[in-house]
Amino acid sequence: MDIKQIKIDDLNALLRVKVSPVDYKDKVDETLKSYRKQANIPGFRQGKVPMGLIKKKYGPSVVAEEVNKVINNALYEHITENKVDILGNPMPKEDENNQVDWINPSDMEFTYEIGLAPSFNVKLSKKDKVTYHKVKVDEEIIDKQVNDFARRYGKLMPCETSEAKDMLLGSFKELDGQGNLKEGGINHTSTISIEFLEDEKVKKKLIGLKVGDKIVVDPEEVSKGDADKASMLGITKEDLESISNEFEYTISEIKRMEPCAINSQLFDKIYGEGNVSTEEEFRGKIREEMENMFNKDSDRVFKRDLSEVLIGKLKLKLPDDFLKRWIMATNEKEISKEQIDEEYDQYAKSLRWQLIENKIITDNELKVEQEEVVEFAKGLLAQQYAQYGMPAPEEEELAQSAVKVLQNQDEAKRIYEAIYETKIIELAKSTVKINEKELSYDDFVKVATAQ
Repeated sequence: MDIKQIKIDDLNALLRVKVSPVDYKDKVDETLKSYRKQANIPGFRQGKVPMGLIKKKYGPSVVAEEVNKVINNALYEHITENKVDILGNPMPKEDENNQVDWINPSDMEFTYEIGLAPSFNVKLSKKDKVTYHKVKVDEEIIDKQVNDFARRYGKLMPCETSEAKDMLLGSFKELDGQGNLKEGGINHTSTISIEFLEDEKVKKKLIGLKVGDKIVVDPEEVSKGDADKASMLGITKEDLESISNEFEYTISEIKRMEPCAINSQLFDKIYGEGNVSTEEEFRGKIREEMENMFNKDSDRVFKRDLSEVLIGKLKLKLPDDFLKRWIMATNEKEISKEQIDEEYDQYAKSLRWQLIENKIITDNELKVEQEEVVEFAKGLLAQQYAQYGMPAPEEEELAQSAVKVLQNQDEAKRIYEAIYETKIIELAKSTVKINEKELSYDDFVKVATAQ
């Protein structure tokens, strides 16, 4: 086996692989012997088929398979041993690999294209200027959160006339398109939450109604997506295509959420018994939690803006033509050249940032220890319990649950990446020049969602 790397330019190279029979013959013979033992060919007892017939029938495909295995192993050994920093994977150079005689194999030569990662340095300094956007946690935000808690732990009470935040209970009856009830049509009781409707005209139509009132509604306008609409009408998603868009809705109940009192009972439900005593402490706890939550959002926006600054500063070149062909060749679904051209810029931007992140991690010797991973997983589990208003388990049980989470490779990978991301953000915050800017929540959302 002989592999030679031929450099085309700084971002592209070829790997020329020479394979001789000694590299694959033993494996081919071993596989063919196994085939012979199992072959069931008319006229021959099992295991007694002549080897010549086995070779004729299976030889070319077995040789091709074994040669492919040998080459793949050799390619990645070469890449690893020579520390070749590639992007994507080696791809056969089609116009040079077509003249292989798999029936009478001997010495063979194959050529593979590889894309090379650019060589660069990342030096974070005060010359790099990034804005750090923060949400101003004011009394208005705290008031809203207090009211949300009060509603969440409140009670649904019957009322006479519907208002903007009420819930309606009633029956949907399908119409025939001419204002009459459809014979054999849908008749199903379900709820409509006026508060969560997006269409203001539809919301206005549902306000001011009383029990017994009938209105005509389009289920599409009072639901969120096909699954919700099907559930609301008591049918399957597949049945949606054949239904009318006009239903008579008869109101049987109107319910309004009556907020609970802002007192120790509410404090105990949210933060545990005795941990918060006064409304002032309650609001202080909310402020702390909101600031922590918004700080994480601020970090995410900071990371996005930092990536823009560094990508713009470094202007990394990529083996674009190779990567486009590699994407097309390896995509699970069929994809056109036009689609690749349309989406490639975003892919290339993401790849550049990934390269920059890896360089920052390597140059600054950032490491993630197992203890950090377990603690992070424990934190995620504790947050999940808190979301459901439940206290986290004891330390030992929580640690055991965290270890189980980390046995899932995808979940463990996600956690490692999250911790590395945090370390990169903290490093950047301590080295680049930061212009801190405090915004209202609404203005922060605009910045966070800007493309």
